[in-house]
Amino acid sequence: MVEPIYVYTDGASRGNPGPGGYGVILKCGPHYKELSAGYRRTTNNRMELLAVITGLEAIKRRNADVRVYSDSAYVVKAINEKWIDKWLQKGLHKQKNPDLWERFLNVYKRHNVSFYLIKGHSGHPENERCDKLAVEAALSGNLLEDEGYREEKVENHETIF
Repeated sequence: MVEPIYVYTDGASRGNPGPGGYGVILKCGPHYKELSAGYRRTTNNRMELLAVITGLEAIKRRNADVRVYSDSAYVVKAINEKWIDKWLQKGLHKQKNPDLWERFLNVYKRHNVSFYLIKGHSGHPENERCDKLAVEAALSGNLLEDEGYREEKVENHETIF
């Protein structure tokens, strides 16, 4: 019997937009791996979604039974409540973060993925560790450029997120 892979994720942004980062923990039986990266200018939702994508992309075997635990209602509800289906019908390019949602869909379909929404900052050990990884990455001096990030403007020229 093949064991499921547990993926724990969190994203952080200082300023939203601002410097951001993500943290990921992958667990399967005795195997344990942590991943993180920081970006110069991004948003919290982008980092939450990028954490999930990065975790799924790190899984080498196909058709794995994957259980993703995230404190991001944006990510979990997009799948569990089928928001993504509506976004696809209307045109993914019309939604926020279309580059990441497209990347997500490409990796999501490789596996059997279940999503679980957990309460952030509630003492969940893996979520707390992912939060620490994300914040440390956002504050590091080694920040990447979030190539897909774009600010969205409204008519009065205020930035919204």
